[in-house]
Amino acid sequence: MASTSDFRNGMVIEIDGVLLQIVDFQHVKPGKGPAFVRTKIKKVMTGAVLDKTFRSGEKVTEVRLENRAMQYLYPDGDLFYFMDNDTFEQFPVSGDVIGDQVLYLKENLEAIGLFRGESLLMIELPNFINLEVVDTDPGIKGDTVSGGSKPAKLESGATVNVPLFIEVGDMIKVDRRSNEYLERAN
Repeated sequence: MASTSDFRNGMVIEIDGVLLQIVDFQHVKPGKGPAFVRTKIKKVMTGAVLDKTFRSGEKVTEVRLENRAMQYLYPDGDLFYFMDNDTFEQFPVSGDVIGDQVLYLKENLEAIGLFRGESLLMIELPNFINLEVVDTDPGIKGDTVSGGSKPAKLESGATVNVPLFIEVGDMIKVDRRSNEYLERAN
C-alpha cells in the first residue's frame, strides 16, 4: 500500500481492478478545508487520460511492474512486434497500447516493456529519438539566423516544425513527448 505522499510521475496504481499510471500530480492545501492531491492518470490498458482527486493521506495499491529492454521489429496491420532483448521472445502490441508513440516507431528502436508477471502491459519509447527528415521545403541561404520554422516529415511518419536551415536527408533529434525539434543529430 502507498499513500498519496508517495505519489510520483510514472507510478502505477490499482483502483477497482484497473491499472492506472500517474502522469502528473499536485498537492493542494486550500485555505479552508483539508488538503488533497489532484492527479492526471492514464489507464494502462486503454491509454485514456482522466483527472482524479485523492484526499491527502489516502491509501492506494501500488503495482510493481518489471522493466525489460525491448527492440521494435516491424508492423503487421494494427499490431507492432517487439522483441525481448534477453529472451528473444516476440510480443505483438496493439496500436491502442502504444498510443501516440506510434508516430516515432522505426525499426531497431530500443524501448522499455513494462510487464506484470509474463504479460506485457505498456511500451515506453525513449524521450529523445533521432530521425531522418524525408520531406520539407528547401532551405534558403542565410536562413540560419532568422528564427523561422517550417514543417518537416520524418522517416517514422511524424511531422515536426524545424528551423529553416534543415534539409531533406538531415538527421534531427526530436522530443517525442512534446513533438518538438531539439537539434541536429550527429
